[in-house]
Amino acid sequence: MPAPDDRSEAAMALKRLLFVFAALVLAAIAAWLFFVVVTTNGITDLHFVQIGLLFVCCIWLSWGFNTALVGIFSRDRLPHPERRPAVATSRTAVLMPVYNEDVRAVFARVAAMYEELRRSPDFERFDFYILSDSTKAENVAEERRVHDMLVADLAAAGRLYYRNREQNVGRKAGNIADFVTNHGGAYDYMLILDADSLMRADTIVEMVGRMDEDPELALLQSQPLIIGRRTPFGRALQFSAALFSPIFSRGIAALQGHEGPFWGHNAIIRVRAFAASCGLPTLSGKPPFGGHILSHDYVEAALLARAAYKVRVDPDLEGSFEEAPSNIIEYAKRDRRWCQGNLQHARLLPAPGLKSWSRISLIAGIMAYLASPIWLMFLIVSLLDPVLAPEPNYFPANSLFPVFPQAETNKALLLLFGIFVLLLLPKTLIAFGSAFTERRKSFGGTGLVLAGAFVELILTSILAPIMMMFQSKAVYEILVGADAGWPSTDRDDDHMPVSVAFRASWWMVLSGAAVLYASYAYAPDLVLWTLPIALPLVAAPLMISLTGNPVLGDGLRRLGLFTTPFEAHPESVIRASSHWRSRLATLDAAARPRKAAMERTEGLPDPA
Repeated sequence: MPAPDDRSEAAMALKRLLFVFAALVLAAIAAWLFFVVVTTNGITDLHFVQIGLLFVCCIWLSWGFNTALVGIFSRDRLPHPERRPAVATSRTAVLMPVYNEDVRAVFARVAAMYEELRRSPDFERFDFYILSDSTKAENVAEERRVHDMLVADLAAAGRLYYRNREQNVGRKAGNIADFVTNHGGAYDYMLILDADSLMRADTIVEMVGRMDEDPELALLQSQPLIIGRRTPFGRALQFSAALFSPIFSRGIAALQGHEGPFWGHNAIIRVRAFAASCGLPTLSGKPPFGGHILSHDYVEAALLARAAYKVRVDPDLEGSFEEAPSNIIEYAKRDRRWCQGNLQHARLLPAPGLKSWSRISLIAGIMAYLASPIWLMFLIVSLLDPVLAPEPNYFPANSLFPVFPQAETNKALLLLFGIFVLLLLPKTLIAFGSAFTERRKSFGGTGLVLAGAFVELILTSILAPIMMMFQSKAVYEILVGADAGWPSTDRDDDHMPVSVAFRASWWMVLSGAAVLYASYAYAPDLVLWTLPIALPLVAAPLMISLTGNPVLGDGLRRLGLFTTPFEAHPESVIRASSHWRSRLATLDAAARPRKAAMERTEGLPDPA
């Protein structure tokens, strides 16, 4: 009779097999329906290209669809007690890596977490580290100054540390590795944050408790939710994250089990396991595919799983927050770096000893970015097909829909319906499930949940061609050997001028105009079909500017649209972070005259 662990592993393997099989079957059905429809009047080589591209696209759509369904119909699998007794010997380092960030904002978050954790009986188990990789002299000077102010104000000497690396070797992964090498032996765990991370004290203590109770657990990932955004783009992101992400994460947790994800921040790691298992190689060749590994988090999760440790995401962990880029340009800039890191993983897929699901997770990360250029190629080929296809023409100008013989029309409508189901059903189920349960109260009520979900759907649909083009451009640049480097992220809610948006998207305007002209000149019956893609591209500068306008976002907030629980009822750590940002500005303003006076005094000649 198999041991319980053997039975659970067999059950997980069966669940994953059914998941993959379902994704392949749904994609195959879509490809078959498309094949029947487009080959009604004969087969061309272009049709085979279309069918292949659609099959790959539908696998990706089905993957997301199935993940959401698993999350919707799964329950939290880990009933944890509300409070665990402290383990006196367990020590945790809270790490905040920074790279040319807004200094006051970073230290305000650190101060808010430190202050809240200080009220906990477990406070003595924690130390804080600001690990600076900043390269700008003015940033480094301000980081040192604000750190000293904060240590004095919090009486945090010996508990709140700061260091700056002069050589930014290995970027964030190298920054963490430097800490592990020099200080990791003093700690059992390290809670890794990002510069925009914020976590509730009881969530931090709870994560330590879960690590304490399971010696095989090497990495525990929380579900960070977005806060603090004012622009329409940012508010839509944080609403979507608050409403949908916990459900999708529950699906990920149910499928990935002990080979779970690491998203690079808001996660706690067992230091000894990390030190023993997660040494990252420097890949041969030049960037973008060689050099240091950019998206180190996925790889470190795979290496821990390879070493037989548990890697887990617990979606029931609340009180974990982050910020996000407030406009599409900053989002695309960050996405470009992630794209390069994920595509780099293609070189790591043959690495010996990796668990099968870890390899699948790496492939899924690669597909997250390849999906956009694949969709783009499918659209281009589909626009060429009516031009090159033999008569008769099934796309009359007086109809929004193609007109096939009756049997093929039914299949075309079934295919169209199926794709809409894959795209829309999960979010629809989550939205209605939230709107008519107790969860609606956190989002302002039933009407605001449904209105927010509807407007978010419309907005993301309009922006989809723009995001597709940004990601396709990123993939193209990487494939031709362009290195993105590691630019810092601007998280401020500043207004996005149309001129700046135009400089970033003029090539989209030309692309959209070219599609409209080509369809009008060579396939006028397709003009209406191209509008949902071409018009957002032509209007890309305006859309980027409008969705990056905090004044419009403030208007949406007054209407109650995109309300989130953390906006309607901010948690104490969120309020404390805002308070500390103002307080640090006041302390800094008071300290500057004293420092200047001291410098002048030190410059006077010695009376002796």
